Amino acid sequence: MGSANRTAATGNVIERLGNRIANVVERWMPSPFLFAIILSYVVFVVGMLVEGQGPTEMVQHWYDGFWAFLTFAMQMVLIIMTGFVIAYHPRVNDGLQRLAAIPNSSKQAVVLVGVVSMVLAWVHWGLSLVVGAIFAREMGKAAYREGITVHYPLLCVAGYMGLGLTWHWGLSGSAPLLLATSGNEFIELGVIDEPVSTAATVFSGYALALTALSILFAATVLYLLTPSAERSREITEYIPEDELFESATDGGVDDTASDEMIATDQRRDDRVPAERIDNSRLLGGVIALTGVAVIVWEFATRGLDALDLNVLNFGFLFAGLAIYTRPALYRDRFGDAADAAAGIILLFPFFAGIQGMMSGSGLAETMAEGLLAISTPETFPVIAWLTAAVVNLFVPSGGGEWIVLGPPVLEAAQEVGVPVGQATIAYAVGDAHTNLLNPFWALPLLAITKIRAREMFGYAVTMLLALIPFLAVVLLLLPY
Repeated sequence: MGSANRTAATGNVIERLGNRIANVVERWMPSPFLFAIILSYVVFVVGMLVEGQGPTEMVQHWYDGFWAFLTFAMQMVLIIMTGFVIAYHPRVNDGLQRLAAIPNSSKQAVVLVGVVSMVLAWVHWGLSLVVGAIFAREMGKAAYREGITVHYPLLCVAGYMGLGLTWHWGLSGSAPLLLATSGNEFIELGVIDEPVSTAATVFSGYALALTALSILFAATVLYLLTPSAERSREITEYIPEDELFESATDGGVDDTASDEMIATDQRRDDRVPAERIDNSRLLGGVIALTGVAVIVWEFATRGLDALDLNVLNFGFLFAGLAIYTRPALYRDRFGDAADAAAGIILLFPFFAGIQGMMSGSGLAETMAEGLLAISTPETFPVIAWLTAAVVNLFVPSGGGEWIVLGPPVLEAAQEVGVPVGQATIAYAVGDAHTNLLNPFWALPLLAITKIRAREMFGYAVTMLLALIPFLAVVLLLLPY
């Protein structure tokens, strides 16, 4: 559609606002990689001006930060890759196609993608990021088949909403899981005396109510934000029609290729004992059941306290093997998943370098202490949300950011009498919220949906702005 149609003064206020912001962002937003470089220089200069650090010191902080969180980086890559592998299993993908056939209007399509993304993010943010991307693409294809004109960039934002809202107070949230880990950094620093159970964070009534209200509000905004047909750009404006219905082009495996691969493996199985072992469903099942047994034992002996990043990754790693059963096929699917993690592998060190400058110079702590100093018991959740939201623009790693900001946030919370669990969830809200402005975590989605960051982030920014008054009111009034 032409620019004139997309900017016509029709539709509700939110729809018109989203359209205007999208046009501006599409013209001016740099690529995610350049975005990281620009932020690096911004933090470099601010660190010298605010903290009095010299240029050599800031460069050293930057370099040290590159390698400070390699363990955590590997945990994040595993979350993405295990989520990708499970999401691309044919049974899961078939289910997404059936779901995509349900809506009969563009608004229903956008809302359904958003709700699925946000619910899944509470379970596993990596699964939500990948399934949300695949579902957005499948919904775009289904709408095109049915003659429903739906705006593809907004579908992609809907698929990203789990990372932009619900993930950090769910089962894979970095902050609550790090607190629940025995011998974590906060215990070593003397900030807390013992691990904080997920019953006080993820499974608290406070977090569960926040999740339900947030999904309801975000779904309403997505409904109002959906452009009319004359403003919408369908999926074929981003993916050529001749590629759109070839399942292998989106990272999936088309049925013919899959059948041929299985037939080839079976022929090899008849000849080579090693390949019979590699493709043994019995062996794969035994290995998967062993992993499942370990997870069951962990929860049986430790309860909800067992839930941390390592247990989560371990569980999804073996759940994937249980779904695929054939070890060789599971290995091959992990090879496909490496592409989805490639952007994160490239950008994570740069953002870790930013984090190194923020932490090493004292800038992050100064920002946190400045904001938290003006808080009261009543306003603390709002201030914690704003603190995390601001710093997350520069440090998009939720766990890495929590390592830096966690001590001042938790110390301030205890000083004003706010429960540690409430402070952690309020912080987590801010860390997730500004993912709608920073494209770092959207990299796998961009690869799957074949859309550029600047083409979708105008609507992401609109969602971010619409959520501000809602989150402020809920965090101020919701009892813990």
